[in-house]
Amino acid sequence: MFTKRERWLIIVTLCVGVVLGYIFFAPEEQVAEEVADQELQEEVWTCSMHPQIKMSQPGKCPICAMDLIPLNTGAAVAETGTSGEVRMTEEALKLADIQTTLVKKGTPEHRVQLFGKIKADERNIAELTARFGGRIEKLMVNYTGQKVVKGQTLGMIYSPELITAQKELLEALKFKQSNPSFYLAARNKLKLLELSAQQIEQIENASEPQLYFEIMAPISGTVTRRHVSLGDYVQAGSPLFQVIDLSRVWVVFDAYESDLPWIKFGDMIDFSLQSVPGKAFSGKVTYIDPFIDATTRVAGVRVELTNREGMLKPEMFANGVLISRGTTELNEILIPKSAILWTGKRAVVYVKVPGRQEPSFLYREITLGPEAGSYYVVAEGLNAGEEIAINGVFRIDAAAQLAGMTSMMSPEGHNMSEVYAHEGHTGVHPGLVTESFRVSGNCGMCENRIESAAAALSGVNSADWNVDSKIMQISFNPEKITLDRIHKTIAAAGHDTELETAPDSVYQTLPECCTYRK
Repeated sequence: MFTKRERWLIIVTLCVGVVLGYIFFAPEEQVAEEVADQELQEEVWTCSMHPQIKMSQPGKCPICAMDLIPLNTGAAVAETGTSGEVRMTEEALKLADIQTTLVKKGTPEHRVQLFGKIKADERNIAELTARFGGRIEKLMVNYTGQKVVKGQTLGMIYSPELITAQKELLEALKFKQSNPSFYLAARNKLKLLELSAQQIEQIENASEPQLYFEIMAPISGTVTRRHVSLGDYVQAGSPLFQVIDLSRVWVVFDAYESDLPWIKFGDMIDFSLQSVPGKAFSGKVTYIDPFIDATTRVAGVRVELTNREGMLKPEMFANGVLISRGTTELNEILIPKSAILWTGKRAVVYVKVPGRQEPSFLYREITLGPEAGSYYVVAEGLNAGEEIAINGVFRIDAAAQLAGMTSMMSPEGHNMSEVYAHEGHTGVHPGLVTESFRVSGNCGMCENRIESAAAALSGVNSADWNVDSKIMQISFNPEKITLDRIHKTIAAAGHDTELETAPDSVYQTLPECCTYRK
């Protein structure tokens, strides 16, 4: 009935009508689903730790292997409220696993691990020296470690000088009544040579010089050194014996600078000894060294103990624990360590803004006090009752970076989306990423060694290690070198990182000022 041309015209007209009818009369739900599918296909995925990474589909971050998150479900600048707020939808909050807590005051408590040694009480050490020259004629103490009591004879000495002084006394004794000053001078001369009044009276009563004199122990204790042998001739001032009373001993612990704020006089230290397994000891802190050792960077903390049974011997190793509440009893503001972002020089937290329909956070720099176990004391920057993020903080900071707001790595506020607009590797510093991690070390020599090791790697743009915070900030090109390689190189130079441990063979060759607690 229709020609071939008419049939094709009818088919085309019907197709156009169907399409137009679908567009104008299709159910709104179906159209919305298709629009959502289209948006999903165009969704950009990024890394919360490395916002310069952008991909068209979900997966793993090529730098840190973290799961990528949707860029359009992240945070955005709040449309209302204080400028600089980071707003997050409920969906983004759950996706980033962000948790918050109220800032509270509490009594900081810290567990201080201490290592030390048993030492002799310096007040109970006696050094016997020769008050006059002479020859050792007899020794009653033949070896070190021999126990002696106060007044016990340790040896006999023959001294021509002492014989001459005795003859002077006997001669002056004849003129005691007519010239008493001459007699007293001769008597005092023997006193200066450490002869007792009893010995001087024996000489006067005997009316003749005594040839040999006793060397007597000044205190009860143990002979720890014997400097002379039978027949030795000694000069005035020469060392003869050292005697130490070990009935009381010191336990001297090494305390690092970071531990000192938590140690005060009267604190109890519980400790154990490797040589006395199964027995617990404890004592109060009686002395804290006012100086830091320039070589080891530690200060001595002393505990005094009674040692009547002789169980505690000098140079024994002691492992101690001190549970401290700090040097003040006042309540302090405490926040978990997980709430803090470290930049090497700054400590950053994100404070939740109250009264917002959607969760909003504000960047804030704070000043930290001492470490308190899994918490830090906050010196400035936070008040009790404020709410802060304690989990997923990096994701909030990454969102702030993407929005060009103030963030941990961009305190001035730079739009990271613009800086890394072309495949994440264009802008002011093309291809570079910045990372921060902890590296163990002590001094300026450590700083030079750590930074030199990292900077020598191909692909590293800059390396900055802070002596105080122990944080390394490094900028590098991930296409030329991996973060894992940087960690291994620094560890190979003798310094532990968060991911790698320095070989013992290298660590032991470091100067004493560079040794740190492993």
